Amino acid sequence: MHGRRTERDPPFRKEAGAGSSRPKPPRGPPRRNRMRVLGIDPGTATLGWGVVEHDGRSGTAVAYGAIRTPSTMAMAERLKTLYHELTAVIAEYRPDGVAVEELFFGHNVRTALSVGQARGVCLLAVAEAAIGLTELKPAQVKLAVAGYGGAGKAQVERMVVRLLQLKEPPRPDDVADALAIALTGFEYWRWQAVVGGSS
Repeated sequence: MHGRRTERDPPFRKEAGAGSSRPKPPRGPPRRNRMRVLGIDPGTATLGWGVVEHDGRSGTAVAYGAIRTPSTMAMAERLKTLYHELTAVIAEYRPDGVAVEELFFGHNVRTALSVGQARGVCLLAVAEAAIGLTELKPAQVKLAVAGYGGAGKAQVERMVVRLLQLKEPPRPDDVADALAIALTGFEYWRWQAVVGGSS
């Protein structure tokens, strides 16, 4: 049910202090001086995911895709599908850390509740895998990737394509968002390492 691809990126700026307060650190040392981050854009109908491996100078889109559930399926079954599919992605790509977008309350109440349920499933899957987790606000991801916290989806998408040297924009939009979240997650942990090392 999940798709995949491959490709590459250069470094970018990030707002200091982004992410949730006191996030869990990534598990163990990064592979071969590289860090692999799974970015997740939660949603019940479509959950975007993207795995980026970064060496501190450039990044590679290892794989990305979307998990979809039909609206005709009972909510409990949709959440079960998301959980099993996401667990399979984590097991296959073995990320060092996971970055999940926080709930944006600009959505209508019904959408917010649905996204909140999907987020809960994501957090459970990550916790059970014992992987480092950080939660990022949409504005923090936009600032990190596009250089402006109020950037539109099209701007973020263009920067993801440019930074990861993709041949074409990922589809659907949720996948591009997930890759942007993964890139921001890496920058967040790099910032944390600098701050921790200088304190």
